[in-house]
This record gives sequence, C-alpha cells and structure tokens, in this order.
Amino acid sequence: MKIVLLAGGLGTRLREETEFRPKPMVPVGGKPILWHIMKTFAHYGHQEFIVCAGYRGDYIRQYFHDFEAMNTDFTVHIGQQIEKSTHGVLEESGWVVTVAETGAETMTGGRILRVKDYVGNETFMCTYGDGLANVDIAKLLAFHKSHGKLATMTSVRPVSRFGVLDLAEDSSVKSFEEKPQSEGWINAGYFVFEPQVFDYLETNSILEREPLTRLAREGQLMAFKHEGFFQPMDTLREMMMLNEMWDSNKAPWKVWK
Repeated sequence: MKIVLLAGGLGTRLREETEFRPKPMVPVGGKPILWHIMKTFAHYGHQEFIVCAGYRGDYIRQYFHDFEAMNTDFTVHIGQQIEKSTHGVLEESGWVVTVAETGAETMTGGRILRVKDYVGNETFMCTYGDGLANVDIAKLLAFHKSHGKLATMTSVRPVSRFGVLDLAEDSSVKSFEEKPQSEGWINAGYFVFEPQVFDYLETNSILEREPLTRLAREGQLMAFKHEGFFQPMDTLREMMMLNEMWDSNKAPWKVWK
C-alpha cells in the first residue's frame, strides 16, 4: 500500500530550523523527522512512499537522490566515466520513494490531488511529515477495512499545555493535575483513504476543511482512536523535546528494532 507524505509546508512556527530546509527534514537524533515516520510504516511492511514536496523541495530531492552514498561507505572510481559502488546493507533497502513536486504554496488537499497518478486506483495511507506517533498501522488498516467507509482519520486526545486546578468555593485548591489529557479528540493524521476521496479534492483545497467536513457530513469519515504516543513538531521546544527523548533512548515512536 502506498503512503502519501505531506512534506511541502512552510513550517513558519519553527522558523529557526526551517528558513533553509523544509520542516520534515529537521533532524531528530541525526535523522530527518520524515525518516522516523517512514520507519514506522516500513515496520508494518509498507515501504512505497510518495513524498509531496513544496517549500525547499530541492532539499528533499537531494536527500533521497544521495541516500545510499550518505548512509553507507562507498568507493568512487575516478579517471574514467565516474563509477560508484556502495558497501554494506542499508536498513532502508526495499523502500521505493517517489518525490513529487506539488508547489510551494499548495494546500494539503491540493497536494494529495496532485499525486493521484502516482497513487492509482487503490486504497492508500496519508499523513503529515512532522508528527511522530506509535500508531499500530496494522490495527488502523483493520479498523478501516471493517467499517467500509471512504476515509479513516487517526484521532488522539491532546495533552493540555497547562496544569489544571480544581478549586473550592473559598478558592482553596482541591486538586492539581499537571498537564492532563484532554477529554476531546483531535486530528493526528495517519489517514486511510479509498481512491474515491480524490473526488472530494480540488486544486487548492485544504484537506482539513471542505473535503473532511463533507466526508463527515456524508457519513464517510471514521475515527481510529489512538491512545498511545503522539507528538507534532511545531516549535523549537517540541523539536528539542523529541531529540531529548531519542538521545535518552526513551522514544515511544521507535517501534522498529
């Protein structure tokens, strides 16, 4: 099954890192966050990726074009027609990666529509290139197949940014909970789509607005509830937190060995 990765946004809230590279290429533990997302899908046997590039797409193209040389030892034969041979076996051997230019200003729905020909007439998965999670992809797909609708969205309960007080009438603190989990659910990406979803998209549509709203209105959108780890990388603080998790061997999203 093909995995569409939305990797073309500007990443303005992480400008310290994204001025010269797209946010999905910001490193966590020395590897782009995009690589971590791909490793999760590959762990479940899904190794065919379509990367929707846009802002600084050249950075993504160069990364995958030179992937073998940058991740293995290699020998270059200089003096004739340049020949190059690599040494060792890559963990990512078997991955098939299509990097598609979808426009620097294109919205999320438009990006997906632009890779329709690469996806083909088949069920596919899609997620954002800046959110890490330990979603059980096998259970997600099983859930999608069980309900027969056109779309499944993975949903999570976000953690509050602030501690929550339970106050008595005299303003005494009855209880305090540091950054509790919210009661509501939010969109975490990790979608499963049937090919008919392309009919809901337009050139400049924003996936999270009219397309998903219409799918929900027509009873064609289901939510897969993920109770495990999920963390987007929207700010410098979140980038540092994810790197600290990785460096301390406490990265919940690392489901691979």
